[in-house]
Amino acid sequence: MLTTALRMLLGDKTKCLGLVFGVALSTLLVCQQVSFFFGLLGRASSVVTDVREADIWVMDPSVKTVDAPFPLRDTALQRVRGVEGVEWAVPFFRANVQVRTREGTLENAIMLGIDDASLVGVPDTFLLGGIDDLTMPDAIAVNPAGFRLLFPGQELDVGRIIELNDRRARIAAIVDASPAFSANLTIYTRYSLATAYTNNGRNDLSFVLAKASDPEQIETVTGRIAEQTGLKSATREQFRLESILYILQNTGIPVSFGTVVALGVLIGIAIVGLTFNQFISENLRQYAALKAIGVRNGRLLVMTLFQALFVGVIGYGLGLFAASQFFNWPSKNVDALRGFYLLPEVAIGVAVLALVIVFLSTILSMRRVLVVDPATVFRG
Repeated sequence: MLTTALRMLLGDKTKCLGLVFGVALSTLLVCQQVSFFFGLLGRASSVVTDVREADIWVMDPSVKTVDAPFPLRDTALQRVRGVEGVEWAVPFFRANVQVRTREGTLENAIMLGIDDASLVGVPDTFLLGGIDDLTMPDAIAVNPAGFRLLFPGQELDVGRIIELNDRRARIAAIVDASPAFSANLTIYTRYSLATAYTNNGRNDLSFVLAKASDPEQIETVTGRIAEQTGLKSATREQFRLESILYILQNTGIPVSFGTVVALGVLIGIAIVGLTFNQFISENLRQYAALKAIGVRNGRLLVMTLFQALFVGVIGYGLGLFAASQFFNWPSKNVDALRGFYLLPEVAIGVAVLALVIVFLSTILSMRRVLVVDPATVFRG
């Protein structure tokens, strides 16, 4: 019976290709958009993710995201250091700046200032130079995407001079920082230089980064800091999730991507449903003939579901392959797409969705098969 069902399906190549195309297109759209969505959320917390040494982030009580800090008084650092259970605490600066090159290129950038002594807060991987190079005068480190933005078509190198708010800065290292949400150019430098480049006012301290003496007591130390200093204190993971939640609640990103995903599902259901319904209509005489020789409705249902599963698996495979290729090559060669990946969880979820689409379309079309009169095969 399954062989007969497959022959019926492959016998109408146009309908078969239409069904496969509908599933593949829906799979491609949903995989692409959901992966983009999670990639953007990852960018929203990339600064927190890159600071791996610190267990705890301390900030003004009004701060909800790492991209919008409110300056603290310098005394906040010493107050955090005085809390029991804190092994060390260092300052961390974050601001938006404008960068100009000698060639006249002007770009927006994220300026991150790290502790002058410990240099805590820089990602571990350097493509050129090293963390010790940041101790030199006017030294900064930039991410590869930012370098290519400032110097299009140029190979990564160090020693180039740029201008930050009319002050000279020298690129001493290229650091492999995670892509950020608000700018493609990320700059790391010492805290003292960062505050001099920006001139924000009397208070410059954006965050205090701290590490608990006992890794098992991070939550306890976090609460103790908030209680004794009156500042907001969060673990690294808590602040990362809070930064993501801020994006979800205060931007149109969820609605925008959700709409496209819903359209992808509806397109899949519409194409597969209409095409499968037409396939059933054109093959009613064959189904009637099967009924006439004693095939029961249960067997017919199994045959039809097998046809749906066949086109669903092929369509899903083609759509998943197209989505993976979309993220594979561009993510390695286009800086704007760096950090976007086809996550395994997304692929599994879309597989379930593809099955739902084909089976739902099948069930909606099966009524005509179940009620077809076997005598139809003997009519002209």
